[in-house]
Amino acid sequence: MGLVVATSRPMRRFAILAAAILSAAPAFAQDLGGQDLTTKAAAVRDKALADPTAWRVVESLTTEVGPRPVGSPAMARARDWAVATLMALGFENVHVEPFTTRVWTRGEEAAEIVGPAPQKLQIIGLGNSAPTPTGGLAAAIAVFPTFQAMLDQPPGALKGKIAVVTQKMPRTQDGSSNGAIGVQRFQGPLEAARRGAVGYLVRSLSTDKTRLPHAGASTPAGIPAAALSGPDAEQLERLAARGGPVTVRLVLSSSVQPAAPAWTVVGEIKGSARPNEVVLLGGHLDSWDPGTGAIDDGAGVAIATGAAHVAIAAGRPRRTIRVVMWGSEEQTGSGAAYAVAHKAEIPGIVVAGESDLGAGRIWRVSLPARGAATPAMAAFKAAAAPLGVIFADAPPKYPGADLEETTAAGAPFVQFSQDASHYFDWHHSADDTLDKIKPDELAQDVAVWASFLYVVANSDVDFRKP
Repeated sequence: MGLVVATSRPMRRFAILAAAILSAAPAFAQDLGGQDLTTKAAAVRDKALADPTAWRVVESLTTEVGPRPVGSPAMARARDWAVATLMALGFENVHVEPFTTRVWTRGEEAAEIVGPAPQKLQIIGLGNSAPTPTGGLAAAIAVFPTFQAMLDQPPGALKGKIAVVTQKMPRTQDGSSNGAIGVQRFQGPLEAARRGAVGYLVRSLSTDKTRLPHAGASTPAGIPAAALSGPDAEQLERLAARGGPVTVRLVLSSSVQPAAPAWTVVGEIKGSARPNEVVLLGGHLDSWDPGTGAIDDGAGVAIATGAAHVAIAAGRPRRTIRVVMWGSEEQTGSGAAYAVAHKAEIPGIVVAGESDLGAGRIWRVSLPARGAATPAMAAFKAAAAPLGVIFADAPPKYPGADLEETTAAGAPFVQFSQDASHYFDWHHSADDTLDKIKPDELAQDVAVWASFLYVVANSDVDFRKP
């Protein structure tokens, strides 16, 4: 499965702290003896609300490692940190699963309006952007208020121009607006190139009003591509509306490794009765580079680790609980690599979930249609309801980026929707830092997941059986 990495010196402070947390677990396990599943789930929930593990995990990761782009030395440090953390918290079978993936690395970046009103622009290169020629690229811009307006242009209509899409992302609680207009970042450079553009600028997929641009991946298109801050996108709109050409100069330096090393880190607690039945929860360890990767996805890593830690503190589960820290979500690769490596185990995955929408409170849970009406899930619902959680009538629609291949192969999945009202104020930007996480909201996330993990791992609920 992989090689366990020795604990490095910078991680030892957290390892000692985590060991102290673990030492209290046996007493709590005794406290739950003889209680029914509903009562136990509520006790796990209450324990999770007061447990500091998740906060300490995300604080340690963002402080001792910081931003973690795939292919960087920081990502190697994150790998070692993850192994040390899981081992210190008492997880078993802690190991590294290496794989290779395509890695895009950022270089020098700058943009400015050359005319008619010279001024700097705040940009950040999109993942998979091509570099500009030596000395930069200067060209007239063509501004489109919506992505569809650019798509309406015929082939060749943007020849020699830098296409600019300024469509704004609305604020939504469930983050659905990102899915609705995310295509303008993902596919924008490719569609602009198909129409002859020599460059592409897109208003950041964000809901903030700052001049901090937001990073993110795009489809390789062979042209330079970057995200603009919201105010800078609006500035270009105003200049273009005055008539006459507006010329922008871009400098983007980047490089690509076709097959760079990457790592997913795994830890688990083996089930006492049915160890080959796995309850899986994870988050992704990598991040973009402007901030410290706190909400994306240090929070998810912390929620998964903290929830599992509390669930297993109540006693060894009957089924195996597994925590996965995927190693390349932002630039893709880790989900597919995990599904291939664990192909034979997928029939044994009871249910899987990924936490990757920050640290806002969980407000809605979507369960698979099969198994949702069982006594076990009634116990979970009773535990989650006091935390302000509602249960959707419809089954879950999206498992998370790192679970797409695993669930496509047949693993059942759940979807825990967090309040994303402010997530895209900070997502992929320099503002993605620890101060954006509210400890009480993080604790609520952990409590919902911990009670779910406990119930599923200690019951016979079957999300596959009709």
